[in-house]
Formats: sequence, C-alpha cells, structure tokens
Amino acid sequence: MEEKIIWLNPKEKPFEVRGFAWFDKEKIYRRLPQKFPYKIPQAVDELADCTAGGLIRFKTDSRFLCVRVVLKNTISMPHMPATGSSGFDCYIGRPGKQTYCSTAIPEMGKKDYERMLFQFEKAITRDITLYFPLYNGVNKLLIGIEEGSRILKPEPFPLKGRVVVYGTSITQGGCASRPAMAYTNILSRWLGIEFINLGFSGSGKGEPELAHLVTMIKDVRCVVLDYQANAAIEGYISTLPEFVKILRSRFKNVPLIILSRPGVAGWFFDRKTKDKMDRLYEFQEKLVRSYRIQGDKKIFSHCGAEIFKDMWQESTVDGAHPTDPGFMTMAKKLLPIIKKAIK
Repeated sequence: MEEKIIWLNPKEKPFEVRGFAWFDKEKIYRRLPQKFPYKIPQAVDELADCTAGGLIRFKTDSRFLCVRVVLKNTISMPHMPATGSSGFDCYIGRPGKQTYCSTAIPEMGKKDYERMLFQFEKAITRDITLYFPLYNGVNKLLIGIEEGSRILKPEPFPLKGRVVVYGTSITQGGCASRPAMAYTNILSRWLGIEFINLGFSGSGKGEPELAHLVTMIKDVRCVVLDYQANAAIEGYISTLPEFVKILRSRFKNVPLIILSRPGVAGWFFDRKTKDKMDRLYEFQEKLVRSYRIQGDKKIFSHCGAEIFKDMWQESTVDGAHPTDPGFMTMAKKLLPIIKKAIK
C-alpha cells in the first residue's frame, strides 16, 4: 500500500467502546471488573477476559481501515472457526442499519495479526462498528486509517440503556463463524441498543456472586437469564430463586426474561432426559408465576426448547452449539420477546 497508515488507540476519544460494563472505569477489554467485591469461580474470572459482545464504534472518512491485534491466547478450539473465536468483524452503516463488510482473519499458531478490513476508492464518511472476538482476549488493539483522514464520534444508539444477558457458551457465542453472528450481537444490531454479554462457557451456573455483579451494571434496560444448561437440574433449582431475588433487590422495575435450556439434538432419541427438562421448565414457570401473583408484571418465563425447536438438529456443530443459521434463528425468535419487554 502506497498510502501511509496512521495507527490509533481505540480506547481514546472519539472512538466509542461498548459491550464492556466496566470499561469506562478500568479501560480494559474485559467483561467483568478486575477486582471483585465478591469471590467468583476461577473459570468465570478467566472467561471474563474473552471479549464476547465488545464493540468499537466510530465514523471515518478514511478510504481504508486496518486492525493490528495482539490476542491473549493462540487459537485452540477444534469445533469453532478461528474467525469467530479470535477475529474481528467490520460492519458499515448507521445503528440499526449496519451491513456486513469483512472479517479480520487471525493467524493460526500466533497471538498477533494485522489485517485490512476494507479499501475503497472514495473518501466518504462511513459509520463503522467493529465486533470483538468471542472466545479470546485482546491484550492490544490499534486501528489503522489513511493519513489525513478523520475519526469522528459515532451516532448514538436509537435505544438508550443496556440489555444484559447472563448464560452459557451459547450466550458467549459458541460456535459462531464470526463475532457479529453471536445472537446477542445480532439482537444489538436489530434493536439498536447496547448488549452486555455475560455468557461463560461451561461456567454459567447461577452463583449469587454473579447476580450481585449484574446488579452493579449501570443503565440496565432488561436482563435475560439463559444459564439452565450449565447449572444442571439440582443446580438450577437451588440457584434460580436466589438469583432472581438478588436481581429484584436492585432492579425492581427492570424487565427480567428467564429462558429454559434451548435443546439438544439427542433429546429426540432420549425421552427420559427431555421429560426431566420439561419438569425443570415447570419449576421455572412456577417461580415466575409466584412473582407475578405478588404484582411483579415485568418478569417473564419462556421455554427455550419451544422457541428454538426448529433449529437444533440441523443448525449446530455438535447437537447443542449453534452455527450461524442457528444463532439467526435464536435472534429471530427472541427479537419480539425482548422488544416487547423493553417497551
């Protein structure tokens, strides 16, 4: 490239970093605070470094855009594309009207890479959204633009506030082919509102300490709980009532959506396990009904197996974790539920 590249730090204004609830205070790409007022599992602490749900938003009139990335770890997942676990997605367009442009593809066996995201002939101002990796941490990120071009403040989200989603590996984005295809990121684009992704692969087990951490997040517009798959039967029964109680102690009027486990392909052949999951959903329904009887009209229960029943057998990599069509199906089914709640 003949044009000179100017490398900029996106932690500085007018870049806007979203999706990390503690970023304004700590200035690191991490989903939980570095120092905890509560003791949390080591696995959750480590997974909090994965940058799922993180966004960088800005405008630029640069004819090209590059990223220079230093990851926390090398790529090691056998069932998820490297682009999804460790790449960056680029979308162009105003909030709510973004169009996919390209993906920065990481290099196997290495922690660092540099990629061109686009190169156009005309220097016009474009709205840019960059999506962080889903299953890796980012130690350093620089954004490269054309010398003499500008970085401008992005357009505000159409909807104010945040939607917080607490859950499992599926919530985190396993196994999307690229970062923007995690269902929380899809919904953020469609709804035009910031999402906070608190999916912890294999470790979303409903500990009360995590509920307390959720209550520390500012400007919460809606909370979605989608952690049943990690908690197992006994764990879900023992943790869900306390988790909801803690959330309601802080978020008295915030819509709370509780989803039961989406489903597993093997259930088609194992009716006994499916019956256990149905009984677990009945427990969830009973808990929500008790709150509604007491006057809480902003708590909702939904059966994940019913919402996503059309996708699991042909839209997963392993019978449980969705591919891109699976995540798109999830987003389509959840869109009216969340849209109704935040209204």
